[in-house]
Amino acid sequence: MTPVISIKKLTAADAPQLLTISKQTFFDAFFYLNQPEDMELYAAQAFTLKQLLQEITTPSSAFYWAILNNKPVGFIKLNSGMAQNEFQDYNSLEIERLYVLASHQRLQIGSLLMEFAIAEARKNRNQFIWLGVWEHNHQAIRFYQRWGFVTYGSHTFMLGNDQQTDLLMRRDLPDDAV
Repeated sequence: MTPVISIKKLTAADAPQLLTISKQTFFDAFFYLNQPEDMELYAAQAFTLKQLLQEITTPSSAFYWAILNNKPVGFIKLNSGMAQNEFQDYNSLEIERLYVLASHQRLQIGSLLMEFAIAEARKNRNQFIWLGVWEHNHQAIRFYQRWGFVTYGSHTFMLGNDQQTDLLMRRDLPDDAV
């Protein structure tokens, strides 16, 4: 039987749980590929209650849980307009984060979150969705390619003191697909 997974928008009250899951999923995904001191330095800046509360309450940004058995097992962060990390266009939507707990990664939760993001973009009449992904995160790059994303540039991402390259990927949403 396929598990029933629901999507729920986060509120400020969800910040403590988001903090826990953000750290866990980020470290699970990247710890073995990076220096521990860079991971810790980045986490000390990016994963604080204050920082996540600010992100949750930023206009034109939204976090959404993937819920299974009444527990969050993944999340996605979407940015539009000037909330995008690198402003692309008013008609674009950024997927800033898409993470699923390692214990739940074979349940198609990432695909469900991607379907949700595409539906939100179409609902808002966005012309394209874009994201940044670390050039060495081959599993994520393949996932995005399967969803029709193509590389169109790159930018620098600072992980602690380590200057890394993120590929910029986008998926166009033609008008006839709205």
